[in-house]
This record gives sequence, C-alpha cells and structure tokens, in this order.
Amino acid sequence: MSHRRPPPPSETPGIGGERGLAPGVVSHCGSKMVTPGDGGRFLVVFDFDETLVNESSDDAVVRTAPGQVLPDWLKASYREGQYNEQMQRVMAYLAQQGVAESAIRTEIQRIPETPGLSALLDFLRAHAEDFECVVMSDANSYFIETWLQHAGARPLFSEIFTNPAHFDPSGRLVLMPHHDHSCPYCPDNMCKRRILSDFLERRGQAGGRYQRVFYVGDGANDVCPCLVLGDADVAFTRRGFPMHRILTHKQQQQQEPPQAEGGVRASIQPWSSGQEIVEYLQKIVQER
Repeated sequence: MSHRRPPPPSETPGIGGERGLAPGVVSHCGSKMVTPGDGGRFLVVFDFDETLVNESSDDAVVRTAPGQVLPDWLKASYREGQYNEQMQRVMAYLAQQGVAESAIRTEIQRIPETPGLSALLDFLRAHAEDFECVVMSDANSYFIETWLQHAGARPLFSEIFTNPAHFDPSGRLVLMPHHDHSCPYCPDNMCKRRILSDFLERRGQAGGRYQRVFYVGDGANDVCPCLVLGDADVAFTRRGFPMHRILTHKQQQQQEPPQAEGGVRASIQPWSSGQEIVEYLQKIVQER
C-alpha cells in the first residue's frame, strides 16, 4: 500500500510548511520561528512510521487482510491528500473480512524498530532530566500506543500527537482526523508544523521554553515542521528518504540568510542508525 507522503514541498513554489492542532481547531502556516531557550531541557520530536519503526504501520496492517493484499477496488478508491480517509475504508474492509483486534495488535507489535533505535531510547532514558520526547505522526493512536507499549518505550514520551483511533462495538478500528487546518501543502487531517508551533507556544506560556529542538523524521510530511525550527535546532533526516532529499535541496536553493517564512534555519544531520543520533546528542550534553 502506498505511504501517506504528500507531494515534496520543494517542488511547490513559496511553500510555507505543514500542519497540526487539537481536533476541530483551524490552523494556518503563518507560524513564528522557534527561538533558542535560555537554558532548560531539550525537546526531541519523533515521527513514527519509518522513524521509530522500520516500515509504515499502515502497510503492516494490510498483512492481516485475506491473502495479505487489498482488493483493487479498495486501492483505486484513494484520493490524493486523503490518506486518513483511505485508511478508514481499509479498516472497515478488514472488519468486514472478520479481522479481529488481536490480529491487528499482533501485526503492529511485530513491526521491527529502525536500526539503532534501542540505543537511542536507552540514551534518552538515561538523560531524562535533559530531554523531553514527543511523537508527531500521521499514523494513529492505536498503532502507536500498541507498538510503544509492547516495546516498553511508552513512558519515555510525554505526549503523542496523531490521529485518534478506537475500536467500535462491531470490531472496526475507527480513525478520526487529528484536526482541521488551512495549510494548502499538507494532508487534510494533519499539519505537523501547526502541532509543533502550538506545542512550543503552550510550553512557553507555562514557563517551559526548550533550550533546543531536535526533530527526527524521514518523510515529506516531516519537512513542514522543520521549517519552523530556529538556528540552534537540528533536523535529523533519515538517509535515502524524502525528508533528507527535500530539506537538503531546499537549503541549497535558498538565499543566505534564509527568509523568515519557508527557509531552512535548522542544521541538517542525516542518520541511518539511531546510534548516530546518540553520538550527536552525547556531545550536546557534554557541552552544556
């Protein structure tokens, strides 16, 4: 099944970013840039699919279908930018085929972690006083909670921003969009840039500004939130994946210094293994 990646922002002139808020809140991409904090903890933001886990969880759940494939009519029903809507149809189909929650849970738990993730999570646990971790993902709450709990990693994350999901009495996993927004460059159900901007604003109002922000991702929908990061922040981009290609291209093409809207201010650090991120963060902690 195809991934939920939106068209590369670098191919769209004048892109400003992505989206994210609480359900029902309308957002836009006119976000303020992140400014360095005056001390305090660091924030580490993780995507889920192909960042924490080594494949798309939506692809994994298809293996519970009869023959481990979806019928052609269901594949053909996908509308551009409507991936959450498509997965609602997929989950309805699986329920109609008698796929039980236990089968879905088992398949999600089997998804392998990305290389070196255990080392990275162990490091963050050992330095919990320095780092706060959150998840921002266009997957869904059931998949993410199920995998993190099975991996013993759930307590590490203070918040999970994703599409709500629950099983109804018929046994269907019901998916809902995370929120509404007006960003024209992101999927209709989620703008990670708005999520990150609003989260940082909320933390700041509570007196909890972060010293620096580190964003770990892989896909095109991880580009938008990185455009709100400041000069002191870091975008960890997975090698060989759209996020790295798009941000690198955007950084090479932009003026110096980058424009306030749509420019890449954060440094770009590619990764193939979580161990590479550990080594970078170790230096940050040592230099505090």
